[in-house]
Amino acid sequence: MTTSALTEDVLRLEDNLRLKLEPLLARFRLRMELMADDSPIPGSFWGDEEAGLEGDRLFVRRDTPLHSALHEACHFICMDSARRAGLHTDAGSDDLEECAVCYLQILLGEQLPGVSRLRLFQDMDRWGYSFRLGSTAAWFRSDADDAREWLLTRGLIDANTQLTWNLNQL
Repeated sequence: MTTSALTEDVLRLEDNLRLKLEPLLARFRLRMELMADDSPIPGSFWGDEEAGLEGDRLFVRRDTPLHSALHEACHFICMDSARRAGLHTDAGSDDLEECAVCYLQILLGEQLPGVSRLRLFQDMDRWGYSFRLGSTAAWFRSDADDAREWLLTRGLIDANTQLTWNLNQL
């Protein structure tokens, strides 16, 4: 299988999955806006079908990978209100926050009916996320203590690694 074939085999925000994600993100006061197929996505750092962020709006298309929408949404969730106010395209996070975002996107994604942690790991690996231990699953299970602590300290997860559904207001 070629690399392009691998990246084509990821969950995308076709209507059913997008409609499940929208109310989940609304719990964090993040609005998802659907762009027309093949139109540019505002606020997309990477371009193409990758999700974009501007303020409290997450821009997607039907071909946007679920992991991309979750990742950008989690950047918003992890920001304080001052950073959210100026948010446009680049989340401006440091390495530790980036790891926390990756961890949170897995926890948030598995809240969607029919989406498993295993599938999220696979999609992130297929897309090219890279972790020291070689795979998203290995990182999540054995090397993500710092990301988990970051989320716990900010009240986004509890001591049992369950989502608190709080919008981080540092």
